[in-house]
Amino acid sequence: MTDASEAAPPIAPLPAVLGALHDPVRLEMVRRLRNAGAAVRCGALYDAINKSTATHHFKILREAGVIERLVIDGQTCQRLRTDDLEAALPGLLDVVVDAANRAHADATAESRR
Repeated sequence: MTDASEAAPPIAPLPAVLGALHDPVRLEMVRRLRNAGAAVRCGALYDAINKSTATHHFKILREAGVIERLVIDGQTCQRLRTDDLEAALPGLLDVVVDAANRAHADATAESRR
């Protein structure tokens, strides 16, 4: 069962969306969501921060219109608003996530050396 916990706001103007994506923690959350291609349980979207900090980051992303919160089978999940973002800011999500994926791959390769 899938229920939206709250109505998604409109996509914010470009500066607000870029501001939300500017933070490395939020960018990693968006990268993971995009790569998953579906709603993801909140705890799977972050590693090195506590739950209250993650909640703050989710709020900023929701307010910018980047994600929406869902409850799926009693689990709180986040979903990327891919279609809405593409309609409001064409190509932005692809470019940002592609760059984040490259940076993640480079960091992973560097840490294995």
